[in-house]
Amino acid sequence: MPCAKFFVGGIVQGVFFRASTRAQAQRLGLAGYASNLADGRVEVLACGDADALAELESWLRHGPAQARVDYLQREDVDKPAALAAGFHTL
Repeated sequence: MPCAKFFVGGIVQGVFFRASTRAQAQRLGLAGYASNLADGRVEVLACGDADALAELESWLRHGPAQARVDYLQREDVDKPAALAAGFHTL
């Protein structure tokens, strides 16, 4: 199962970015999480179908209406051994 870790920067905290990401990921059938980082970015780990990951990546480039995404970094990663079912916000 392919997995990717995304780092999203800009105005992405305090604008429902994590909750909106969770809704998108659940709609796409992805497992993983979205978490605020101390430096103001949001980290997203998503695992599932490659086409669904590409669709999530496309959505992350703009996020919810209140957000302003300045950059998006993607790293393909191995599936974590302790990945919980579903998609969560941390």
